[in-house]
Order: sequence, then C-alpha cells, then structure tokens
Amino acid sequence: MICFFDTNILVYTVDTSEPARQEQAIDCLARAVRDDTIVISTQVLQEFYSITTRKLRPPLSPREAAQQVEQLCGFEVVGASAHSIMSAAELAQRHKLAWWDALILEAAQRANADVLFSEDGQHGRRFGQLTMTNPFLAPQT
Repeated sequence: MICFFDTNILVYTVDTSEPARQEQAIDCLARAVRDDTIVISTQVLQEFYSITTRKLRPPLSPREAAQQVEQLCGFEVVGASAHSIMSAAELAQRHKLAWWDALILEAAQRANADVLFSEDGQHGRRFGQLTMTNPFLAPQT
C-alpha cells in the first residue's frame, strides 16, 4: 500500500505539547514505515520546516528541523510542476477544497497513493483509489 502523509501528521510526531496525538502520529508513521511505501511532497517538507520552527511550542531549532527534514527526505518525495499546479486548481474547484489541501491531494494522487493520512478533510472520503484517513479518528490496530 502507498501511504501519503500530510504535514500535520508529521508535525505531530515532534509536537511534545500534544502527547496523545504525538503517540498516535508516531504509531501511524511507524506502521507505515514497517508495512507500506511512504510518499510525501516538497510542499510537506516546506510546511514541516516552517511549522516546526515557528508554530510549535516549544519550537524546534532550525538545525533540529533541518535534521528532521533530512530524515523525511529518505521517503519518496514528489515535486510540483506547472501541470500539477493546474491539476490542483481543477481539484480545488471541482471538490471545493482549500488550495493547500488541493495541492496535497494532487500530489497524493500523482504518487498513486492508496491512503492520504491527514487531519484535514473528511475522514473516509474517497478520490478514486485514494482514501482520506484521519489517524486520530481511525481505529488503532
């Protein structure tokens, strides 16, 4: 199975201010590392660095955040192109999605992901073969 991780789930893995969600996010990522193929996008990498250095309390140092991003680069990373931006715009309009969520959805679809782990969006919503899954709502196995 191909699993695409949205930024918010990855941020929770380092967010010590939310210990319950941190544990669930770490468990979700660990299961995917063990059993699946993990894909993220360059957008996720950018957002992760920005959020963890500016919005977390306490924030990661720039060095710590860069080290985390370097580890995330070990997964498959999909970039953006002019075509992917236009595809995301079409998804945003068709499905009434926020722009940044449409970019994530487009990248997940382009990666042929089966599941998109995200706290955003409707848990269980399907886009073709892709299912949005909120790991904080999904039954834990």
